[in-house]
Amino acid sequence: MIEITHMSKSFGEVAAVQDLSFRVREGELFAFLGINGAGKSTTINIICGQLSKDAGTVRIGGIDLDEEPDYVKRNLGVVFQNSVLDKELSVRDNLESRAALYGIRGKEFRERLLGLAELLEFENLLKRTVGKLSGGQRRRIDIARALLHRPRILILDEPTTGLDPQTRSILWRVIGELRKKEKMTVFLTTHYMEEAADADYVVILDRGKLIAEGTPLTMKNTYTGDFITIYGVEEAKIQKLGAPYEVIRDAYRVEVPNTAAATDLILKYPEIFQDYEITKGKMDDVFLAVTGKKLMGGTEK
Repeated sequence: MIEITHMSKSFGEVAAVQDLSFRVREGELFAFLGINGAGKSTTINIICGQLSKDAGTVRIGGIDLDEEPDYVKRNLGVVFQNSVLDKELSVRDNLESRAALYGIRGKEFRERLLGLAELLEFENLLKRTVGKLSGGQRRRIDIARALLHRPRILILDEPTTGLDPQTRSILWRVIGELRKKEKMTVFLTTHYMEEAADADYVVILDRGKLIAEGTPLTMKNTYTGDFITIYGVEEAKIQKLGAPYEVIRDAYRVEVPNTAAATDLILKYPEIFQDYEITKGKMDDVFLAVTGKKLMGGTEK
């Protein structure tokens, strides 16, 4: 559904994107990760036709962006980090003016509006001015705006940043329904690694270059090991295991290369493993292993 091939973009001496290539399949939840300055926003702006590239090709649904830019744009719905709604207008007026740009008017608009209002749970907000809405309410309207013309691809640029748990839950429920019922492709940037863990495929950028890609499970197996969390033992016994560990609350988190290594330790030191659990590394661990940085709030730590 999205095919980027050898794409590059520079701003003066700064290479924002360098020889970038990746593919996104139809109906896929695709996570695009990187700290601020990694090249995510530049890539999105090029895909949306808001920024020209220096080299490479961009194809959306098999269509070259350079050859059919209007066709490509009609197949994209974009939710940017910052709301693009008019704060002085009501929710209905915001959506009606946007729909008109796609030729959606009259009965067609009313039906689409009611459907989206029910889906995103904002039926009681239609007459409210956007400036009086909470951040979570505005985000729901932003997504409705992006969905008005039934795009084949929904681009979400950090859509849940700063949102309350209820609104985040609503948004992910809606995204799940759209993917299931309409085979919508979702292109996501996020700094919430638990959201990336639910993706079908993940790409990690650093300084404009693709440095890792794969399914979450493949990346966990490639870039992190397993972790054994052990409860109710003294630190001296943990040190006896001869493996890296960290103190977490009332337990110790021991790092091992894989599940087989964990099994070996358990069999060798059964007296230590009375109360424990084994878990895979998380996407946070993957990101840190690949980039040497932690992704927190979209910034480098």
